[in-house]
Amino acid sequence: MSGTPQDQPEGNTEYGRRPFKRSKSHFADRITADGRDGWPVEAGRYRLVVSRACPWASRALASRRLLGLEDALSLAVVDPLQDDRSWRFTLDPDGRDPVLGIRFLHEAYDKRESEYPGGVSVPAIVDVPSGQLVTNDFQQMTLDFATEWTALHREGAPDLYPEPLREELDEVMEGVFRDVNNGVYRAGFATTQYDYEQAYEDVFRRLDALSSRLRDQRYLVGDTLTEADIRLFTTLVRFDAVYHGHFKCNRNKLTEDPVLWAYVRDLYQTPGIGDTVDFDHIKRHYYEVHTGINPTRIVPAGPDLSGWLAPHGRESLGGRPFGDGTPPGPVPAGEEVPGGHRP
Repeated sequence: MSGTPQDQPEGNTEYGRRPFKRSKSHFADRITADGRDGWPVEAGRYRLVVSRACPWASRALASRRLLGLEDALSLAVVDPLQDDRSWRFTLDPDGRDPVLGIRFLHEAYDKRESEYPGGVSVPAIVDVPSGQLVTNDFQQMTLDFATEWTALHREGAPDLYPEPLREELDEVMEGVFRDVNNGVYRAGFATTQYDYEQAYEDVFRRLDALSSRLRDQRYLVGDTLTEADIRLFTTLVRFDAVYHGHFKCNRNKLTEDPVLWAYVRDLYQTPGIGDTVDFDHIKRHYYEVHTGINPTRIVPAGPDLSGWLAPHGRESLGGRPFGDGTPPGPVPAGEEVPGGHRP
């Protein structure tokens, strides 16, 4: 599951040693149909850089698959073990991204803004001709995939951000982001007991509310899969593997909430969502990189993944995953999650 010691970076010792605060995306340019920020939607021009370990990047992976943007927007997957220098392209031959020709993602950041003082984050979209970072705005990126990249969507692509539901979607997603997506990090990286307990309470209060909401409806908003479901899924799929133990969000496991466990299995078994998840990358990243929290860097052997493929029974609630559309096709060659990294 992990490489030899000489293959591994030293990890990031700052995690767990300073109060957690999620910074706003510094590079918030948008790639739009009209190119108003100087970055027009254009097939083949951009490269999406992700870590399969990162929940924010996983949103972009799922959205790209569901909308069928694979041919229009190429994909680079970084090593799940990054260090203080940056995310690394060590999964590629010679440790370089074959399209961008760089070893570290910070090189694309540096081309955009020299001596950039902030962190190097994923997901990131890089302009291939110039090698410059375009955006690392993970909140806006997938909304733009759904609304600005429509000319390049596959036939039968679902509407992940339907206009009649956007007010409700925005409200639901804000609560999910604050208390769940970000809440688990606030708990895991807390440096005081008070901060930890406040975050812990926020996480489970919101999860209880979501469980109640989903008891009688298949999806968070409306009767089809939307951006809101993707954003909740990327945290839930990591919950038992890392957040329950590593981040001390341990009131209960996800598998102990019948509603949420069935809901997340339903999403995992939906084409275009579960086929982007790499449990090996997830566990190795959190347990080996966050050395301020886990100084031994020992990666747990569990949990057992076989339950992810068990029947969920959510079909009885109705709903249509893709609305009037269709499921995405097979995962493109070269983008498959290895067999040992999934159930």
